[in-house]
Amino acid sequence: MSPTYRSNARITGNGKISAVLLALILVFFVSGCKKKVPPPPPPPPPAPAAVTPPPPPARPEITAFTVEPSAIERGQSATLRWAVTNSTDTSINQGIGAVQSQGQRQVSPTQTTTYTVTANGPGGTANRSVTLNVSTPPPPPPPPAPRPPTLSGSELLAQQGQDAFFDFDKSDIRPDARTALTTDADLLKRIFAQDPNFIATVEGHCDERGSAEYNLALGDRRATAAKDFLVQLGVPADRLKTISYGKERPQCTEATEECWQRNRRAHLSPGQ
Repeated sequence: MSPTYRSNARITGNGKISAVLLALILVFFVSGCKKKVPPPPPPPPPAPAAVTPPPPPARPEITAFTVEPSAIERGQSATLRWAVTNSTDTSINQGIGAVQSQGQRQVSPTQTTTYTVTANGPGGTANRSVTLNVSTPPPPPPPPAPRPPTLSGSELLAQQGQDAFFDFDKSDIRPDARTALTTDADLLKRIFAQDPNFIATVEGHCDERGSAEYNLALGDRRATAAKDFLVQLGVPADRLKTISYGKERPQCTEATEECWQRNRRAHLSPGQ
């Protein structure tokens, strides 16, 4: 190969290399002339996870507060009962003070009173009230009037018994004697009811005229007639006795009709 050809070939080869270098330089130059774009900002950090706040503390609750009975008379007592939850401090007014969360207490106020239970805790305060009605009892009745002393059967006969009087030499029950014996019958029934063992004697009496023997017989007829009349009025016959004193026990000793009339009689006395 001629030197000229080799020289041209070298030139040609070198020319290709130069063209390539020139192209690369132009590319870098063009790239360098363009405005640089800043890189995108980094993404924001993730938001922190939401934190759930703790629940608020439970509020105290008064589940029960009663007074039984709800009405009393002065001097009587009633029972307070209570139950509280979620409380750290429980108290009742009217001088009771701090109490447990559950319990009962006897109270005896002298007038109508309202009781309030207060429960305190981290969640707040709760209150509840009950009222105990107190009435004044009626005054006691006056004491009964003193009863008169009970009289014995003998005392009753002596104070309230009535004599049945007779006509001269007679044993017939006349009208005024009927009235007296009717009163005596009621008296004897009361005495026998008071004293089941009481026995009454019907005495027969005469005035001073006539013999002693005759007057004993006449007095016996008079006592028997008075007893029979009392039995007819409902007086038990077995609770009555008879006796004749004739003219032995006169009420007076004057020789007058008035005195003789007082001596002609049937008289009641305790049995012997």
